[in-house]
Amino acid sequence: MRQTPDPGALRRFGAGPRAAVLMHCSLAHSGAWTALAGRLEDRLAMTAFDLPGHGRAPDWDGHTDLHDISTGWAAALAGAGPVDLIGHSFGATVALRLALERPGAVRSLTMIEPVLFAAAAQAGDPAFEAHQRATAPFDAAWAAGDAAEAARRFVGLWGAGKPWEALAPAQREAMIARIGFVAATAHVLGEDAHGLLAPGRLEGLARPALIVTGGESPAVIPAIARALTARLPDAAHEVVAGAGHMVPLTHPGPVADAITALLERS
Repeated sequence: MRQTPDPGALRRFGAGPRAAVLMHCSLAHSGAWTALAGRLEDRLAMTAFDLPGHGRAPDWDGHTDLHDISTGWAAALAGAGPVDLIGHSFGATVALRLALERPGAVRSLTMIEPVLFAAAAQAGDPAFEAHQRATAPFDAAWAAGDAAEAARRFVGLWGAGKPWEALAPAQREAMIARIGFVAATAHVLGEDAHGLLAPGRLEGLARPALIVTGGESPAVIPAIARALTARLPDAAHEVVAGAGHMVPLTHPGPVADAITALLERS
């Protein structure tokens, strides 16, 4: 696949004095940042890109490591920096990896609902086992080759609370077409294939960081947030009451307020 993001798969928001790179969640696209970016446009000049196989980005080739590609595209947009990184869900793990690999290019790091499940497992949090039980139907559907059922199960766990049947047919079809992305990144999120949690690695990230979670998110999410916050040297954890996994879309105001506070101290 391309070593840099396709120019046609980029969206730009705002004209603030600081540059930012935004990374969306699985099964979405860069337009998902519109509401949140609108609240930060006076502070940040933001570039968001479509993940591989999402939105207007090229299709995944089926064998290249998706986390490698995504991190490489984010790095290309960050350049020499400094930039503020903002990622949601899978995108938050990409933001974390880029910050660890190129800290000199990063001014601040915001992780919204990071899905680095391995952090909860490593911490011995019982929420990880509960997460495994909750995702077993998805795993079974994918193993059986039922992409539609796998997508339905995934949205039930990680969507914005809207029933699968209530989604527009085109939206359902797009999610079914991209659900393989989720299965293909499980080794990174659940097993930490790229060593983001290696001893001393998080502790060495001397950059201001923010973790935002929804108060109604699955229990594994606050478990991940606790594990990461405990190890990062300069991290704050903000909980948005009444929100779930799609908090940057459903509650952009409180998320923007938390990011603004991070910008003011970085």
